[in-house]
Amino acid sequence: MQTPVRITFHDVERSEALETHIRDKVSKLESFCPQMVGCHVAVELPHKHRSQGKLFNVRIEVHVPGGEVVVNRDSSEDVYVALRDGFEAAQRQLQSHSSKQRRDTKHHDPTWRQRQRNGAEED
Repeated sequence: MQTPVRITFHDVERSEALETHIRDKVSKLESFCPQMVGCHVAVELPHKHRSQGKLFNVRIEVHVPGGEVVVNRDSSEDVYVALRDGFEAAQRQLQSHSSKQRRDTKHHDPTWRQRQRNGAEED
């Protein structure tokens, strides 16, 4: 990665264990998508009504050539579960972005649809 990982916390106590966990998740993303240029991870605990509980919000911005992948998740009362869900979503979006960049799309035989129509008409 060309720039170091940026990690920000809003209304969440910064801990070395949490930062190490985030850096491990980012390195896993980087091994999956080596063309990553930069990454910013924000963890926050928005103020909500007491009856709704405290859900952590995780925002992951991954910068890759040709665009960026942004994931925003309000998922769990456990910050580690919220991070897991956010990074899984980021990995899926990076897979999609990579396949679009490589132009990996399904190409059907052009005569396939015509054969299907003709077969249906003959029945």
